[in-house]
Amino acid sequence: MTEMAHGTVLVQSGEAVLPRWWRTVDRGTIGCILALFAIGLLLGFAASPPLAERNGHPPFHYVTRQAIFGGAAMIGMLLVSMLPPLMLRRFAVVGFGGAFLSLVALPIFGTDFGQGAVRWYSLGFASVQPSEFLKPLYIVTVAWMVAASQELAGPPGKRLSFGLTILIVGILVMQPDFGQAALILMGWCVIYFVAGAPIILMVSVVALAGVGGIFAYHASEHFARRIDGFLSAEVAPNTQLAYAANAIREGGFFGAGLGEGAVKWTLPDAHTDFIIAVAAEEYGVILVLIIIALFAAIAFRSFLRLLKERDPFIRLAGTGLVTMFALQAFINMGVAVRLLPAKGMTLPFVSYGGSSILATGLAMGMILAFTRARPQGDLADIFSKRGR
Repeated sequence: MTEMAHGTVLVQSGEAVLPRWWRTVDRGTIGCILALFAIGLLLGFAASPPLAERNGHPPFHYVTRQAIFGGAAMIGMLLVSMLPPLMLRRFAVVGFGGAFLSLVALPIFGTDFGQGAVRWYSLGFASVQPSEFLKPLYIVTVAWMVAASQELAGPPGKRLSFGLTILIVGILVMQPDFGQAALILMGWCVIYFVAGAPIILMVSVVALAGVGGIFAYHASEHFARRIDGFLSAEVAPNTQLAYAANAIREGGFFGAGLGEGAVKWTLPDAHTDFIIAVAAEEYGVILVLIIIALFAAIAFRSFLRLLKERDPFIRLAGTGLVTMFALQAFINMGVAVRLLPAKGMTLPFVSYGGSSILATGLAMGMILAFTRARPQGDLADIFSKRGR
């Protein structure tokens, strides 16, 4: 693998943790994340009152919960971003084991909340979706396996990671949760591709995914209904896609104004899966472009820093995390404008959802930790470590 050199960061002896963290972390990315979270709260004031009214809660009940979960996610993100890569890897591997066991136990102890898919654990005061936390922990674990396989006399990490990926995808498909399964599979493909996978293998995985999609279409009525709705030339006027498309058209360039939108009263998932439709209707294309620009800035800045990273594990883990973060945002917005079939996926930091925002905070904390500026050492040191 080609190693890429870049300037080192001076390490000041005896420097405190916080000053060193502030000097080395990507402050621009932190600013973009905080901006997305603020936009999510702003949209929550518009989208959540109808849901609160239907469930007998105060008007801003869900905004308050979003602020609490989001505040916890921001604190967790900053704390995780201070961890060194080795400690972060150990934390992720242990956490992945717990998240995987939680995913396996869902059919026994989980609930579907009447949505036809057993994806959550009910805690009474809140619910937890294990797959949300599994994703970032899985990425770091697989990156460790693949990076270890590149060392001399290293373990068969690539084969192990492929088997683990197929196992997780199979469990998610059985829930069914095709959206999260697709993200897991794409995350593995990205890591394997960056690590230097042969093209024939990548083509085989894509073909296998296509065969799996055909099988799911014939085996799952829920999946087939979503695909048929996406491929249909006409959209039924009483569907979520039709409501979302109409809201985006009505918003125009400047929007109808705060609180003036109508889609939040008709869309049951306006505060989660279709939050971008609320943004477009009430604030227009301008806010949508700002949201897209913030996501693009986070991805671009992170990839730019990872290009300078010499450590294979950090490069693979960071690339996988950033790709999964960007893909989730793209899928959510793509569904709203009917570029993609409905997936039931939140918009990171913007949509309502405790598990989603906490897990995204964890993922972004890892990205910030992996993209911190650090001394890279000489190329000879890198190769000598591989030889040990």
